[in-house]
Amino acid sequence: MDSSNYIHWNADPVIFTIPEFDLPFQISIYGILLAAVLMWLGWGKIKPKPTGKKGKGQAEEPEAWKVLGLALGAFILGQIPFLFISSPGFDSIGPIQPRWYGLMFAMAFISGYTIGSKMYKDAGRTQQELDRLLIYVLVATIIGARLGHVFFYEAEFYLRNIHLIPQVWTGGLASHGAAVGIIIAMWLYARNTKNTSFLWVADRVVPGVAIGGMFIRIGNFFNSEILGDPTTLPWAVVFERIDMVPRHPSMLYESLSCVIILAVLWWIYNKYDRKPPEGALFGTFLVLLFTGRFLIEFTKQTQADFLAGAPFDMGQLLSVPFVLIGAWLLWKKVDWKKN
Repeated sequence: MDSSNYIHWNADPVIFTIPEFDLPFQISIYGILLAAVLMWLGWGKIKPKPTGKKGKGQAEEPEAWKVLGLALGAFILGQIPFLFISSPGFDSIGPIQPRWYGLMFAMAFISGYTIGSKMYKDAGRTQQELDRLLIYVLVATIIGARLGHVFFYEAEFYLRNIHLIPQVWTGGLASHGAAVGIIIAMWLYARNTKNTSFLWVADRVVPGVAIGGMFIRIGNFFNSEILGDPTTLPWAVVFERIDMVPRHPSMLYESLSCVIILAVLWWIYNKYDRKPPEGALFGTFLVLLFTGRFLIEFTKQTQADFLAGAPFDMGQLLSVPFVLIGAWLLWKKVDWKKN
């Protein structure tokens, strides 16, 4: 197949490189863990007391200099014992190589936070509530995406190499795992937030997830990963870092689908004067995103080797339950007659 007539992509996934440099002393891994414990114990000391009658009002966040001082003090105290006790650690940093994928991952959360901030402001909610939600979603996304990849795609390998599971930086994140993690995070957040239902939270998270998905898939494009099947379509891309075969740019298909989904969600949001029926955005998101994912999977290479040759791959099998849940929400739970 002549590849000269197609788009060629050979960009370096690394933005720039900072050479390795030595630290003045070894930093103990156990010392960092001890510092985290000390931070947790000291947080209550620097956090302002709740205001209002009987101290039940909403407490303000501690001042930045206090947080910085606590972090620095905890780090120093955490390291002192291990100047005398042997422990695993590191005495150099680098080489540091920021990647385009990492930048896109950061942009995903920044853009999602911006959209969430507007929607929370429209609903009369505080910035502190949104910040707390961001922490829930950030942690759940990383853990869920990693565990999703481990158990959905390479369970046999990681069960034999459990110590490699936390190494997120080596690659291997699954969007279906991230979806499960985010759903759990939203449920926990709603459970611990007064006058807040799960569907209300979900409706205000999924627009940010949609635009975040756009950035993540662009990051996959920079990494030349999640490759499509060979094709002769005029927009095929040759990923030169992999081979010289023109392929579907499947990750860009998904990125474009996320843009379309965001536009649909935003139209519904404004149609109901920024007060959509509970579950309307969440249900629409599930149906559109995972229906699109199901269809786009036909253009991809199989990521789960044990399903090679099967009529459907893992991404499609995992998409079906999300589509059904979204359809059920839109049919049974959403009050579309709401003014």
